[in-house]
Amino acid sequence: MCTTCGCGTDAVTIDGKAHAHGHGAHEHDHPHDHDHDHDHGHVHGPGCGHDHAPAHSHAAGVPAERAVAVERAILAKNDAEANHNRRLFTRKGIFALNLVSSPGSGKTTLLCETIRRLAGEVPIAVVEGDQQTSHDADRIRAAGARAVQVNTGKGCHLDAHMVGHALEALEPAEASVLMIENVGNLVCPSAFDLGEAHKVVVLSVTEGEDKPLKYPDMFAAADLMILNKCDLLPYLSFDVAACLANARRVNPAIEILQVSATKGEGMDGWLDWIREGAGEARSRRVRAAAPGGCGGACTCA
Repeated sequence: MCTTCGCGTDAVTIDGKAHAHGHGAHEHDHPHDHDHDHDHGHVHGPGCGHDHAPAHSHAAGVPAERAVAVERAILAKNDAEANHNRRLFTRKGIFALNLVSSPGSGKTTLLCETIRRLAGEVPIAVVEGDQQTSHDADRIRAAGARAVQVNTGKGCHLDAHMVGHALEALEPAEASVLMIENVGNLVCPSAFDLGEAHKVVVLSVTEGEDKPLKYPDMFAAADLMILNKCDLLPYLSFDVAACLANARRVNPAIEILQVSATKGEGMDGWLDWIREGAGEARSRRVRAAAPGGCGGACTCA
């Protein structure tokens, strides 16, 4: 189980192939330069040799300090994996985004429309996260982008280890855009760095305008909020001004775009935001490769 939330991630598959996502310390040399020697700390399957049953905050009688210590260890291991992913993105000039939301916010529709509109302009690849099925990855491929489906089983979020292994199968092109569509959940994904440049939270007008206040960690972690399905506003009692104020109350620096992915409203602003970020990623790649550059060992900000 994931000690930060209690979800189980022992049945992870990548494009339908079972993926060992366990605890044993090991070395692996990935073809995308994702080399590391570490102990993965996210899955607790039968016979793993560790006693994790009481290690999360939901277990009765577990001292709070013990739960906090275990959670910090889990996140530290994830962050190490995320830094490997980030160095890869820097070396290859990839602009990586982590899209997060509740289920049904329209993330996949937004992605499909983005892929169609940027066709021929910038390569886009997608890591698609869901608990089950490959339906969304199939939609992404039909829209014209390469995609890898990660099924987390009972898991409620993607972590950096899953993304790192998905990158092996996906092999995103240099100077491309990588979209990571996270599992629909506004809680746990806020805590897990995947190596992305930005978290983008998608909020639909069919949800409540108080969502930023109910799930503040996610909105605090995001650099951009997309208010989606704005074409439905004439038929709803959704208070846009209150929603924007709530988001900025949680995160005063958050950027906000109002979009209808199905009707195209606001899409130009979203595409321009991606173009700008992709250009910055390409520039970091050039600086990293230059004599005296970091060679991808940092983010070359």
